[in-house]
Amino acid sequence: MVVVPNFYKELINLINNIKSEFIIRILTSIVGIPIMMFMICYNVVSFYIIMFVISFTCVAECLIILKKYNPYFLISLIMSSINFLFLCFFVNKIIFLYIAIYFFLFIIEFFKKNTEFCIERLSVSFFVIFFIPISLVHIVYIYNLQNGLNFVILLFVVIWVLDTASYIFGMLFGKHKLSGISPKKSIEGSIAGIIFGIITMFICKYIFIKNNINFFKLFTLGFVISIISQFSDLSESLIKRDGYVKNSSTLIPGHGGMFDRFDSFIFAAPAMYYILLVFI
Repeated sequence: MVVVPNFYKELINLINNIKSEFIIRILTSIVGIPIMMFMICYNVVSFYIIMFVISFTCVAECLIILKKYNPYFLISLIMSSINFLFLCFFVNKIIFLYIAIYFFLFIIEFFKKNTEFCIERLSVSFFVIFFIPISLVHIVYIYNLQNGLNFVILLFVVIWVLDTASYIFGMLFGKHKLSGISPKKSIEGSIAGIIFGIITMFICKYIFIKNNINFFKLFTLGFVISIISQFSDLSESLIKRDGYVKNSSTLIPGHGGMFDRFDSFIFAAPAMYYILLVFI
């Protein structure tokens, strides 16, 4: 009888877990990525529709995660949708909308019998209404720049590649935790994500980005996006930790929910937009 040391048993179990989880992720990506790319590239209407669906679903999942605070689910969902549309088409009128939403949420509290924890409800509702739409609408702003479609594709590809690299290298070689918020994330995986993110940025530049962006600007863009996207991921992990959940939902097999899939864009999309305003 062959005695297998505990170290090798753990290694075999780890490899099996990685294989099964990775296969599910790959199969989902094979189906999901072409659909996503088609919606983004087909025309402006399909692009706005998919961006709205992403924002709407992420808001719904975030509200469910934070349900212990009793946020106004339906009202917050409706208002976040209106907020996203205003940010897309009526950004110069946005202050009026914000004041109106503040006013409406307070009106609801005026007529409630129990006003205990009202600030908690108001704060969480207001946070979800604005946090996700304001972040994700920057993908729309990138789309509206010169050659914006190419930059949107660039953002998606870079984040998908660095997320995958971080996941694989973290599972195989991760020994030092990146943060206590997300135990599975490691410094080794994070460094791999940054390296692959920058490499992907350069590859995409020479394949389909025609703008005159020099080496320094491209490296800066890749480096900043690769770092900020990972902190965006941790931001969503912080929200999930407060809601005592592992995934935002089970909508996407192997990936969790829409919020899990697009958490990296929360701060990465605004960062890319404002960097591009300077660089192009």
